Amino acid sequence: MLLPVPIKFGTRTETLPKPEDAKEEDPAPTQEVDDIINNPNPAWTKTPADLNDEDYKGFYRELYPMQFEEPLFSIHLNVDYPFNLTGILYFPKISNDLNLQKDRIQLYQNQVFVTDNVEGIVPEFLTMLRGVIDSPDIPLNVSRSYLQADGAVKKISSYITRKVADKLNSLFKNNREEFEQKWNDIKVVIEYGMLSEDKFFEKAEKFALYPTVEGKYYTYEELVAATKETQTDKDDKHIFLYASNLEEQHSYIEAAKAKGYEILLLDSPIISHLMQKLEGAKENIGFARVDADHVDNLIKKEDTAISKLSDEEKEKLKTELESVVQTGYTVQLEAMDSGAAPFMITEPEFMRRMKDMQQTGGGGMFGMGNMPEMFNLIVNTNHELVGEILNTKTAKKRERLINQSLDLARLSKGLLKGEELTKFIQRSYDMIK
Repeated sequence: MLLPVPIKFGTRTETLPKPEDAKEEDPAPTQEVDDIINNPNPAWTKTPADLNDEDYKGFYRELYPMQFEEPLFSIHLNVDYPFNLTGILYFPKISNDLNLQKDRIQLYQNQVFVTDNVEGIVPEFLTMLRGVIDSPDIPLNVSRSYLQADGAVKKISSYITRKVADKLNSLFKNNREEFEQKWNDIKVVIEYGMLSEDKFFEKAEKFALYPTVEGKYYTYEELVAATKETQTDKDDKHIFLYASNLEEQHSYIEAAKAKGYEILLLDSPIISHLMQKLEGAKENIGFARVDADHVDNLIKKEDTAISKLSDEEKEKLKTELESVVQTGYTVQLEAMDSGAAPFMITEPEFMRRMKDMQQTGGGGMFGMGNMPEMFNLIVNTNHELVGEILNTKTAKKRERLINQSLDLARLSKGLLKGEELTKFIQRSYDMIK
């Protein structure tokens, strides 16, 4: 309890220091004192100058005695005009499960607890933080819609947003290395804020980070400067390549790295929504996941490879492939470098992104419903194996080569499982007998 008056619950015995002339065997003196069970002077009622890091951490432990992890950092709120507000907010480590993070901020009015549901008062993206806010200017016992329309509450919400943004910017500027180390633990809050609050979006450009698969961190401005020359396509569109899983997309990442491209590692649950907003807010830029297409198609340059196959041979090859390949795959013949993979499975960026957005609550707005899995099978017409498939006389051997090549591509994509994986393994053994 944090009431402004001491609450006594009986007495307790307190041990006093021994007098200087006491003997070693003498017992320490004791006294009976009032047992005060609340803290009438909590940290948020003091000025920041009177507190140090240990004071803030101690108050956090007082608020959340069952929380064993220390907070990453704190933000002290203290304003008396044009409204009165005090408080301390803490950034905990945020997991990717957004639903488990809310209702941890306590609202007080003159140190009297009111509620831990601060929706409508604290901006939505900051309800994942923890701590206390105290204000006599917040009307109580009113509807949420009234709160959202109240002028004082709007100012309080804007103030909290600005203070959080200023704190994050200060941490970034004063110790960028430490900020980068904490990025994975705070990125969901920042990305959520960029999505939901336009003013925060503008401020966050200074400190929002875009990590790469190599462990580097860029601000948006730095990212543009680092990739503008190499990752601009023939239509002068700047393409940011990214991966969401280092293990599952390893082969695609390596193919893009071989081209000298920088690949971001963007894996938060709401990143698809944020990319959509960035593409709308910035001119002539786009995000593409490395497995959305062959790397030469992701950033299309003027020069195009020439296919070794004639139009007639390509039509024949496509017919053969479509007769063997199961439904759910769209066959695309591409003229690529002969050293590139013969078969590659990709997911169209737009459809995959819409599916990701649907999983975090954004799919309905696009009327997409439950979206099916859609994949492209890209076949490299310049690869030696593809030429062998085309020229194989025996239909059975041709079908086996196609199935084996397709399954290798599916294995690379993490799509080969269960019975199909068992068949692939058996077929592989049969081929090397």
